[in-house]
Amino acid sequence: ALEPLSVGLAIGVASALTGYLSHPRFYCSYVECCPRDGQRLNATALKAQLDNRLFGQHLAKDVVLKAVLGFNNNPSPKKPLMLSLHGWAGTGKNFLSQILAEHVHPAGLRSKFVHLFLATLHFPHHDQVKLYKEQLQNWIRGNVSACPSSVFIFDEMDKMHPGVIDAIKPFLDYYEEVDGVSYRKAIFIFLSNAGGDLINKAALDFWTSGKRREDIQLKDLEPLLSVGVFNNKNSGLWHSSIIDRNLIDYFVPFLPLEHRHVKMCVRAEMAARGYAVDEDVVQAVADEMTYFPKEQKIYSDKGCKTVQAKLDIHEDL
Repeated sequence: ALEPLSVGLAIGVASALTGYLSHPRFYCSYVECCPRDGQRLNATALKAQLDNRLFGQHLAKDVVLKAVLGFNNNPSPKKPLMLSLHGWAGTGKNFLSQILAEHVHPAGLRSKFVHLFLATLHFPHHDQVKLYKEQLQNWIRGNVSACPSSVFIFDEMDKMHPGVIDAIKPFLDYYEEVDGVSYRKAIFIFLSNAGGDLINKAALDFWTSGKRREDIQLKDLEPLLSVGVFNNKNSGLWHSSIIDRNLIDYFVPFLPLEHRHVKMCVRAEMAARGYAVDEDVVQAVADEMTYFPKEQKIYSDKGCKTVQAKLDIHEDL
């Protein structure tokens, strides 16, 4: 027969071990957990990532950094954070949203708490708008119930059928809860090419008048974007109640990239591949890009979008 002391010791060890294994820190080191309430973002690391990896976008970096950190530091926000990123392809909208997602949830786009929607993939048919709206509401409700700080990224908003995105309006509004679920800790991000022409024109006007692009401020572009996108039938936000109710916290403009910014992208891509940075290759790749306006050739018409493909043909060098 077992001695009472031995039995008691065994039970004690088993209880201690069970408690250790079930402790949130231990469990979450092996299984992804939703961030604890009040958990802070690493502001220094986020700023460093934006400074070192996103080129030519002083406005976007400044606005998003302040918006996200202010939202994260607020123990009781009145509504979810809603950012709408606008600009031509290749200017860094997807890149910035990925960096942000990685700092909220370390697994980034692979996280079960980060959800990416592509308009042409997830909402392709015009005659299914009613179904899409219902599915979208159910998806968001279920995922925010599982993790209040979920991140939702909607790409290709300029290809979204009008009306679909209005399905999320109740979740973005100033409500304590909707059907027993609070959405106030979630982050919603729209990515769109809509408004890119307005941004490009404003940037060119600054250049023509002899002003530095770094002098462009949010107030120079945000009013143009909000009105332009609201009245643009190809924006996905055409006459949207989300804009009408002022639920988008920031319309974030991404400026067209200049030749010098393309070169920064080439250097960053070479470093990411483990290559020594060869300035002759950097120059060659940047020169192969096409630029506008036709006469001045100031801005890359594809931003940095084709840098990887262009660099591939120089790998033998």
